[in-house]
Amino acid sequence: MALATFAQSPNLKPAITASDRVLFEIQRAIVAGEMAPGSKISEPDLARRFNVSRAPLREALARLERCHLIERLPNIGARVVNLSIEGLISLYQLREELEGLACRLAAEHMSDNEIEEMRSLLDEHLATQRVRDGESYYQEAGDLDFHYRIILGSKNQYLINILCDELYYLVRMYRVQMGMNGPRVSRAFDEHKAILNAIANRDGELADLLMRRHISASRHNIELQLQKMRN
Repeated sequence: MALATFAQSPNLKPAITASDRVLFEIQRAIVAGEMAPGSKISEPDLARRFNVSRAPLREALARLERCHLIERLPNIGARVVNLSIEGLISLYQLREELEGLACRLAAEHMSDNEIEEMRSLLDEHLATQRVRDGESYYQEAGDLDFHYRIILGSKNQYLINILCDELYYLVRMYRVQMGMNGPRVSRAFDEHKAILNAIANRDGELADLLMRRHISASRHNIELQLQKMRN
């Protein structure tokens, strides 16, 4: 099964193959930090942990490598990708460009009904006590994720494939493990509202600019946390 099919797995029917199942389980464990960044991949250990034979496990690992959650290094073997400042900067530079474009296209192509559904989604986010109190802003994967909805709203399948299949869970790994808390919570929520208002007003240029600024601010927030971890 192609990665494009699996990327929406949080909102699709249960996996239908052993490879799909173990892919989702390992993917979730990596994003949540249950499999630590930089930790070595042991196929026998994973096969026992997830109760799967080696063939579907290897297929799942190959797919995880294609979406950049694991990497293979000479003389080391496969390991969970590390969270690093260098990796963050490279990834978020690409996010700024591509998600800015997604916003521009969403302003052209999202229906009024889709925009209203996005407003309802933001209302749901604000209803979360931790968001209201400025403690943290956590979004579930897939259709409950503001960014995911914007990307789908672009209606550009190539863009969707890159952002929702190839890069989505690596981005989530940074977002989930580094978190969003403190003053950044309220600002991030307000930035989401401003981006959606620009899309609703069919102002693609403004939506593009606001998304770029939003992602740049998020990158800076995560970079500070990574620097603290280094010290």
